[in-house]
Amino acid sequence: MANTVLIGSQWGDEGKGKVIDVLTADADWVVRYQGGNNAGHTVEVGEQKYVLHLTPSGILRENAKCIIGNGLVVDPLGLTEELQDLEKRGISIQERLFISDRAHLVLQYHKELDGAKEAKLATDKKIGTTKRGIGPAYSDKADRCGLRLGDVLEDDFEEMFRDRIATKNAMLTVLGAEVLDPYEMIETYRAAFNYLKPFICDTVPMLNTAVRDENQSVLFEGAQGVMLDIDFGTYPFVTSSSTGAGGVAAGAGVPPHSIDDVIGIVKAYTTRVGEGPFPTELFDDDGTELAKVGNEFGATTGRPRRCGWFDAIVARYAAMTGGIDRWALMKLDVLDGFETIKICTAYDCDGETIDTVPASITKLARCKPIYEDFKGWNCTTTECKTLADLPEQAKKYIKRIEEITGVPVAILSVGPKRASTIVIE
Repeated sequence: MANTVLIGSQWGDEGKGKVIDVLTADADWVVRYQGGNNAGHTVEVGEQKYVLHLTPSGILRENAKCIIGNGLVVDPLGLTEELQDLEKRGISIQERLFISDRAHLVLQYHKELDGAKEAKLATDKKIGTTKRGIGPAYSDKADRCGLRLGDVLEDDFEEMFRDRIATKNAMLTVLGAEVLDPYEMIETYRAAFNYLKPFICDTVPMLNTAVRDENQSVLFEGAQGVMLDIDFGTYPFVTSSSTGAGGVAAGAGVPPHSIDDVIGIVKAYTTRVGEGPFPTELFDDDGTELAKVGNEFGATTGRPRRCGWFDAIVARYAAMTGGIDRWALMKLDVLDGFETIKICTAYDCDGETIDTVPASITKLARCKPIYEDFKGWNCTTTECKTLADLPEQAKKYIKRIEEITGVPVAILSVGPKRASTIVIE
């Protein structure tokens, strides 16, 4: 297995956790390179279900070592809870998990600021933040006043923590929010910091050694999706990091030329959580059925996802900006019962036909989907083990997605289990 990047290619929630879990069977290292615990990867192994927010999904494979890279913002309370739960369930993490000392901390004042800022926005201006403090933590990073995991190892860390709390309390006061007690905060976090200390290290040398070793393979797992990228997504309704393959070098500390393969994850339809324009969103019975059959609720927040038909413009845009070599097409089985299935092949915006995603959020909001209709296959695909097993209409649907996006489908998911995966290449 080459050094591979796996990225979401819609608005997140594409099913990355399952594909990562399948690919980690052959991976020596699995690396998260961006985001925080505002994302969740759901992995089902046998009868066990795991929801991982910060821990790389490779932790469920005994052969894999895992890195939480410098590009993440880490909630120490959330990560501690997650790791302790894995240990209770018999998953070994000692000498298998490494946390970058350059990764930034998400602390309670970030969460309070996140919620207070969102509350001040008018209804039609709300971002739909998870209120996990991700944006404010990345803001501190850019403003050069953040605290990093490596700071936890310093003797004067508690003094630094108190200073930051005092500064943030002044901001909370301006926003009309309650201030935080610095001593209470320190006590709240102390146990988590002590638990995490053995895992904190300089991950850059070990990872670069791994990517240069021809006998080792590294899988870089992204969170969210390209349409939530801070630069290329539907700004400002985005996350606060670089979610595409371009974020790997900066978020993990490896040279760009070390990446051999980019796999884009897309659902056979489209979903998004939170606010912002969504050209193919459905408000009819088809949208309700997609949500019901697809069990479309956020792994992190539990929020219902907005559902729509497959948007090939979004997928092609993700492939262009991310250098995607092949698709992992997820949840094909959700479409099994539909009489008619649609693919958006272009947008109509004020009478003009466009075939890319505009930067202007107001222009994108005016875009109307131009669809191609496909006859459904009206039979189950969940028991299919090879591409040849699929009904003809399903194969035609897949072929058309490949044609429009210019990217071949290499992995196909027809159910949530590990075994419900067809590897085409």
